[in-house]
Order: sequence, then C-alpha cells, then structure tokens
Amino acid sequence: MKYYYYWIGLFVFAVDLITKKIIESTLVVGDTVHVIGERFFSLTSVRNRGAAFSSLQEQRVLLLSITLVVVALIVWYLHKNRHSGKVLLQIGLGMVLGGALGNFLDRALYGEVTDFLQFTFGSYVFPSFNMADTGICCGVALIVIHTLFFHEERQQRRSNA
Repeated sequence: MKYYYYWIGLFVFAVDLITKKIIESTLVVGDTVHVIGERFFSLTSVRNRGAAFSSLQEQRVLLLSITLVVVALIVWYLHKNRHSGKVLLQIGLGMVLGGALGNFLDRALYGEVTDFLQFTFGSYVFPSFNMADTGICCGVALIVIHTLFFHEERQQRRSNA
C-alpha cells in the first residue's frame, strides 16, 4: 500500500481522538472506573497541561512549537526515504506522527491533553496517559528496534559504498 505509514499515523490519530471523546463524554474530570482489579488498570479522567509525565506544565507555546518541528521533520524524512524499504522504521515514524498530531490537536484547541489510562503497581501509580502517548511510545520502540537490529545492515551498506 502506497504511503502506508501515513495511514498508520491516521489510524493512531483517529483512535486517540475517538477514545478521548468517549472519556470526555462519559467521565467527569477526576472520575475513575476500575477495569482490571481494584486498582491495577483504571480509566481515570485527567487533564494534562504539560508533556509526558506532566513535565513542562503551562508551556503550551513551547510544546506546540516542538511538536510542529517534530512533525515537519518526520514528514520530511518519510518523504525523502519513502522508497528505502525500511518498513519497521517507517511504521514507527508513522505511529509517532499520529500520536504527536493527536496531542497537538488537544493542546492547540484546549490548552491541555486528556489522559485517561492509569496503571498501579503496588503503591506506585504510573502517570496517566492516552492513546496518542501509546502510539508515540510504541513507535519509538519500533524505531529503536530498527536501529539496534538493522544497524549492521546500514554499516555494511556504508562499507560497500
């Protein structure tokens, strides 16, 4: 499929948008619904005015600017390398692109991002996150896997040049 990585990004973006709208329409901020166990996995409606793990609170312009640069670089790289055959890398970048755009939309329109996925491990409560964050993290994992396991192939191509 032509430009499959953009379709993957669109899928991540759509899932993020739909799940956020479902949470916003069914839970009041602060409400929690336990899904697995009494606390292991819950849906908790929270708003985050910062970045990952609530860092950079109240830095809306900075976060929007960084996101625009990242999105532009990803689109440029994907376009430049569209025939490279680096499927895992392209899928990962598509996922990061979709997640970045999902959080960008919330931040641009509302000044905050809706987070709702909550995991608790014993006494440790993992910071809430959303499907855009999941897409970004999974995409970065694929990029790392590509880099680690296909580095040798890249080195071999350099030595043959």
